[in-house]
Amino acid sequence: MYGKILVPVDGSATSTRGLDEAASLAQALHSKVKLIHIVNELIIDGGQPVTWGYDKLIEGLREGGRMILDNAVAHAKKRGIKDPESQLFEVIGGRAAHVIVDEARRWNADLIVMGTHGRRGITRLAMGSDAELVLRHAPMPVLVVSPDR
Repeated sequence: MYGKILVPVDGSATSTRGLDEAASLAQALHSKVKLIHIVNELIIDGGQPVTWGYDKLIEGLREGGRMILDNAVAHAKKRGIKDPESQLFEVIGGRAAHVIVDEARRWNADLIVMGTHGRRGITRLAMGSDAELVLRHAPMPVLVVSPDR
C-alpha cells in the first residue's frame, strides 16, 4: 500500500509529529522511509551585494540542515525504522513544497507525511503554506499532521 514514505523535516516539534506518524505507518506496513530537509540560500540583502561572510552563512545553513537530518534519522531509528534514507536539498529562493513534490515524484513515493504549523491569518499570508502547496500538487496521497493533535 505505502511502500515508500517521504517525510520532510525542519527540526520543529511539528515536523517531529509528522515523523512520528510516518514511523508508525512504516512499522505497520514495513515501508521504506526517506527524510528530506531543504536549505533555502536566498538571503535578502536590500539590493546590495553580500560580501561579508556569505560563504560562512551558507555553510552554517548547510550544517544546521545536516544536524536536523541526523537528529531526524536518530529519532526514526528509535521509533523502529530500519535504515531510513536522508537527503539535504539546497534551493535559492524556491518553495520547499516544490522540492518536496519533485523529490516524491523522483523517488516514487507512495505517500508524503508532513507536519503543518497551522498558520492562520496574516502569518499564513506572509509566509504561505508549504503543506497546502504539497497537498495541491502532489500526485500521491499526503498525510498532514496538525500541531494540535
